Amino acid sequence: MSIETPADLERLREIGRIVGLTIQEVRKYVRSGVTTAELDEVGERFLAAHGAQAAPRQTYGFPGSIMISVNDEAVHSVPGDRRIEAGDLVKIDITAERDGYYADAAITVAVPPIENLQHNIIQAAQSAFRKGARAARAGNRVNDIGRAVETEVRRRGFTVLRELSGHGVGRSIHEEPQVPNVYDPRSSRRLTEGLVLTIEPIIAAGASHVKVDGDRWTTRTVDGSLSAHYEHTLVITRDRPILVTQVAEG
Repeated sequence: MSIETPADLERLREIGRIVGLTIQEVRKYVRSGVTTAELDEVGERFLAAHGAQAAPRQTYGFPGSIMISVNDEAVHSVPGDRRIEAGDLVKIDITAERDGYYADAAITVAVPPIENLQHNIIQAAQSAFRKGARAARAGNRVNDIGRAVETEVRRRGFTVLRELSGHGVGRSIHEEPQVPNVYDPRSSRRLTEGLVLTIEPIIAAGASHVKVDGDRWTTRTVDGSLSAHYEHTLVITRDRPILVTQVAEG
């Protein structure tokens, strides 16, 4: 979507705030021994308490409210009886809807004890997001974001999972444009003021491709290498973008 009125921005900010707060709430419960289904229940209750709905379930029939992906699972993992263990890398990915407006954010959390690889891949995803956000200004092109993300990920010794990308968002979960995490000459659309999209580096310590499990949702690295995911919903301006899910920090 593109922000057209102050009311649009206000409502988008509100669902962005709820998504960010939900991520913070779920993060409190990420520890050794908890199941991904239990984390899903925390997210579902928190969203409901704030008048929001889990968008993946609402739109696509996803079998859960939030997505909790562990280690080599990159995105879209189905909540279940898997127990989080010490040393795991846990991705919390939440998309929610309220009053017809959607926001999407994700963070990656390392469960102590934290090794250098876990720390470094989280830092790489976050840094790549920041580089991409700096390129996300009105007048630049979508592929300027991908170039910035890919360059930073490679500089830090990791790889972009090439099949996965950011996207437009706001009035539905997935809108145009697609926002690849690599430079793609086909992604030459100009960014315009008010455009709402996600930037979401999804990266790996090994190969640059993914495979989908038999559940048709859980998406993991082809070689079993660790992955990390970091995402915000933002609004394009002529200067720094407005990060509507910024509360997801912390």
